This record gives sequence, C-alpha cells and structure tokens, in this order.
Amino acid sequence: MRRSYGFDRTERVSTELQRALAHLLQHAAHDVRLQQVTIQAVRVARDLSHAQVYYTSPQPMEAETLTPILNKAAGYLRHELARQLTLRTVPALNFIYDTSIDTGQHLTQLIDRANQHPPDGKTT
Repeated sequence: MRRSYGFDRTERVSTELQRALAHLLQHAAHDVRLQQVTIQAVRVARDLSHAQVYYTSPQPMEAETLTPILNKAAGYLRHELARQLTLRTVPALNFIYDTSIDTGQHLTQLIDRANQHPPDGKTT
C-alpha cells in the first residue's frame, strides 16, 4: 500500500537540494561570482539520477561564463551534498541559467511602453 505525504519524493528531494545548494554556494564557494548565484528551482528526474538546477545571477551577462563554471563545480557540489544529505544517491547536477526573470522584466518594459503610447495617438 502506498502512502501519500502530500507531495511526492522527487518534490521533497528537489526542495532539499535547492536549500542545500543555495547554502553551499553562499558559504563554501571560493569564487565570489558563485556566491551571488541564486538557485531558482531544482527539477529532479523520477529515478533521482539527474537534477536540473535553474539559477539566476545579478548580472545576466555573466550567464555564459557562470554556467560552465557551475557545471565544472558540479562534482564537488555533488560530493558536498552527499556529505550533508541523507540520500542513498545524490543526483548528477546540470546547471541551467533561468531566463524567466529576464523575460518577465522585458515583458513589463513592453507593457509600460505600450501604456505610454496608446494606439489612438493620445497620451494618458
């Protein structure tokens, strides 16, 4: 018989990985750029073998340089997560820059511009 805990194991593992990764990057990273990274979400595969880690940075232009650095540090981070968490296996980490915040800001700017210049030519 299967028990229901309100949400499934992958969600619990995702939440725990997000919390632990954010802490590791803030306190254990030697690179200052990595200390400014914000972990937005973690999506774990059903078999818990892989995890996609979505992150943002205060400087969106650094995404091209941060993604390879984070993916190179993934082995170290996975090792540290294995020491901290009580998981049988820690998923392999793949870091992906989260563009949703940038997209949202762009859409907000477009809406603001459209509100300043209504189609009938009259300004509000």
